[in-house]
Amino acid sequence: MFGLMAHPFVPLNHAPLPLDESLARGRAFHAQMHRRRTTRHFATTPVPREVIECAIATAGTAPSGAHQQPWTFVAVSDPALKQRIREAAEREEREFYEGRAPEEWLRALAPLGTDAHKPHLTDAPWLVVVFRQAYGLEPDGGKSTYYYTTESVGIAVGLFIAAVHQMGLVTLTHTPSPMTFLQELLERPANERAYLILPVGYPAADARVPDIRRKTLEEIAVFR
Repeated sequence: MFGLMAHPFVPLNHAPLPLDESLARGRAFHAQMHRRRTTRHFATTPVPREVIECAIATAGTAPSGAHQQPWTFVAVSDPALKQRIREAAEREEREFYEGRAPEEWLRALAPLGTDAHKPHLTDAPWLVVVFRQAYGLEPDGGKSTYYYTTESVGIAVGLFIAAVHQMGLVTLTHTPSPMTFLQELLERPANERAYLILPVGYPAADARVPDIRRKTLEEIAVFR
């Protein structure tokens, strides 16, 4: 029925829901996620490791090209290592804001109030650095092709962000450019590429967010 099968198949464990329950769950989830906001103001309150483990495990349920799961989540809580990451990131950010960034990009960032100063990298109790596995490594040292790695890791990151919000925490997608320093500082293998940094923690008591709006359903959806 499904052509050549390299792996055994098992029954799908998924029970359809009545329409009213399906809509109720969907609307409740949307309402909760609509309250999600990105902040750069983190409390230094500790977050137990098991909370981060749960968010990473949720991210690991994401679909991926050929089920190759080309992601690595490196969770950093060590203050000294976070400080080194911050120093390296701020060096790259200063070069970006002071020279590499085109004016158009700087104008787009202006309403968000971002600059080269990144205290969230040391304030947040956890930095979760996501790496994309550009290719696989065989036991004999050879390389194997991985497919749709960027798309797969992006989906996993989305699930991670949703899980963090569900647990009452906040996060921020931080992408200093370039990010090669992360591979060195975190001692990652040659097949991994830094994808982004996700500081995770509780919001500071005085946390603020930009006064922005999300596009409406009518602006983002087309039904044919």
